[in-house]
Amino acid sequence: MTDPRAKILATPIANLPRHVAIIMDGNNRWAKQQNLSGVAGHKAGVDAVRAVIETAVHYQMEALTLFAFSSENWRRPAMEVKALMDLFIYVLKREVNKLHEHNIRLRIIGDTKALQPELQRLIAKAEDLTRANTGLQLNIAANYGGQWDIANAARKMAEAVQGGQIQAEEITEESFASWVCLGDLPAVDLCVRTSGEQRISNFLLWQLAYAEFVFAETLWPEFKHQQFVDTLVEFSSRQRRFGQTAEQLKEQEIGA
Repeated sequence: MTDPRAKILATPIANLPRHVAIIMDGNNRWAKQQNLSGVAGHKAGVDAVRAVIETAVHYQMEALTLFAFSSENWRRPAMEVKALMDLFIYVLKREVNKLHEHNIRLRIIGDTKALQPELQRLIAKAEDLTRANTGLQLNIAANYGGQWDIANAARKMAEAVQGGQIQAEEITEESFASWVCLGDLPAVDLCVRTSGEQRISNFLLWQLAYAEFVFAETLWPEFKHQQFVDTLVEFSSRQRRFGQTAEQLKEQEIGA
């Protein structure tokens, strides 16, 4: 029997993003629709994570960044937060070797010092194991907030100025970009949010400056290969002008 994923992933896409960021939203709503607990919704969301990783690898993307747990998510019910942390531990124990086998580098971004010691240990172990991998750069945002990221970068640059490593006049938009999380990766080309919500929820505020946005109606546990491919096709149809006019881009294409 033919794997249905093979037909989906055979879809030709002319202009692929180098870096995709996804706000994975809708686990709880999906669980309620199925008369299941919120924890079951988060567990179902892991299958969607696998699907988007497989798709990103197939289309040879450089980077995929997933928003797993925001700095604001600590406000959720304590039982749900504990279940999320336990699920994070479970996934790290179960999936990291598979990522390594597929040459995927895993990086966790955010204020990981606030996470429980066992989780910090597993994160360090996973990052160390996959550090030299040269395939997809998979970034998981955990206890992450875009405002925290910018403030943290500003603090580190201020310390560098105090220490004489850089001069204040050397601080520019370009140099600052290298101090925020993922500063060594291409800027985000495409940001996707599932579940129909249309906001970025303090996610990658600096890195999304010129990203295209797609707000998918699909709840995260149902966002699989087909839904991701559809989103990539939508991105491919966009004209990215970066401040220029459509006429200027057309002239550049003719000149090329």
